[in-house]
Amino acid sequence: MYEDIKTYWRAYSFDHGESASHEDSEQRAKAAVDHLFDTLGSIRDTLKLDVDAALNGDPAAKGPTEIIRSYPGFTAILLYRVAHELYKQDVPYYPRELSEYAHSKTGIDIHPGAQIGDYFFIDHGTGVVIGETAIIGNNVRIYQGVTLGARSLPKRSIGPLRASKKKRHPTIEDNVIIYAGATIVGGPTVIGKDSIIYGSVFITDSVPEKTQVYLLPPPHQKMA
Repeated sequence: MYEDIKTYWRAYSFDHGESASHEDSEQRAKAAVDHLFDTLGSIRDTLKLDVDAALNGDPAAKGPTEIIRSYPGFTAILLYRVAHELYKQDVPYYPRELSEYAHSKTGIDIHPGAQIGDYFFIDHGTGVVIGETAIIGNNVRIYQGVTLGARSLPKRSIGPLRASKKKRHPTIEDNVIIYAGATIVGGPTVIGKDSIIYGSVFITDSVPEKTQVYLLPPPHQKMA
């Protein structure tokens, strides 16, 4: 990890026309890895809560070992929590590489910049997308196909928006459940705590606390 991060610091400097000495890259890489090692205990404690969330959220779960070894949602969360610590240290490229590895293995795409609280559970998980500036509170459960995304922008707007670091993805407050196929977009969009978002809805505006959002039933159909 140290060697990879050191290489990425030099690559980042080259990509952005900056000059970085070998010693500078070594110091940055060492500081990032040392910080990660210092936080491993707290990461482990948080992951225990994520396992508990899966145990209490999925009646099919047989025990912690099954969740840790075979649940794609837990694998994605584990790698996210490591990548997020490196992201906070401004380590270039490597955090995203970890998240893309998780994506390839699980079908779950969590950007390392997202902020995710304790007791987080992704059930099934395939097709979940969580964007860079998304904020997720404690005790949140989401299902497959959920997108926490950004609004589409013209290409000419991307550069200034990236430079501004403006929030582009929604905020999900505590104790929220988001069912399969729901899409929630926009930086100002807030899903209030204790809400339930049912499947296949498309949300662009904030939702108050303790609200249920769902589609009306389609017209009744029967074979002729």
